[in-house]
Amino acid sequence: MATVVLAAPRRPSTVGRLVADAWTSMLRVLLNYRHSPGLLAASLGVPVVMVVVFGYVFGSAMRVPGGGDYREFLMPGLFAMVATNGVMPTMVGAARDVGRGVTDRLRSMPVSRTGLLLGQTLADLLVSVVVLALLALVGLAAGWRARHGLADTAGAFALLLLFRFVMTWAGTLLGLAVGKEEAAGQLSVAVFPLAMITNAYVPTGGMPGWLRLVADWNPISSVVQACRELFGNPSAPGSAWPMQHATLTALLWSTALLALCVPLAVRKFATHGR
Repeated sequence: MATVVLAAPRRPSTVGRLVADAWTSMLRVLLNYRHSPGLLAASLGVPVVMVVVFGYVFGSAMRVPGGGDYREFLMPGLFAMVATNGVMPTMVGAARDVGRGVTDRLRSMPVSRTGLLLGQTLADLLVSVVVLALLALVGLAAGWRARHGLADTAGAFALLLLFRFVMTWAGTLLGLAVGKEEAAGQLSVAVFPLAMITNAYVPTGGMPGWLRLVADWNPISSVVQACRELFGNPSAPGSAWPMQHATLTALLWSTALLALCVPLAVRKFATHGR
């Protein structure tokens, strides 16, 4: 009589589970945008308002050192602000999940912690691609141009998406640490001065010495200056080392922040409530 051997079901590999969980988590966030169209409308509408207010209202009184159109000087700064603002929705969303018990339910499941968080950041990255594309179209209508060819233009947008990815991980870590949606919403106000003490809207040369030092070493300033160089737009880099090596500095900041925020966020998610 033949013996039938039943093979145990094959467990998915660690990488396969991470990919599957990241995909599921990404769809969850994107469905939230689908069921809350106001979130997407706000994300798409803000860039248009930013170009009008800063480019035409404030821009009429702005002069770029060395000459050049202010709106061309401004657009890389606005692109970088879109990348930086990734910290706010992810911080509030992570804190909301903690407060509503979603994080505890997810932790009780046999899923990849890294995959869940990665999916959320990738979903935000997809939305930011749409927002950056819209902002670029508005900028083109306002007179902005990328003047250094396709390769440098693609490199600039890749750097912006990398920085947005970094900011979403930073937001996730902060949201998990805060744990309350209201507190996260209040903390997001702190992003405003961080974004303003940069070269995004005005050259840093007119700032007091101590403030200029802060602005020149701000990671956002490195991203802005790198994009101005890659796009071929007017800039006023000054003599500070980060501004003279803007692309390298932006990559170093992004790598360092990812190396810090990713493991801390995953650990915080896995140990929440313990």
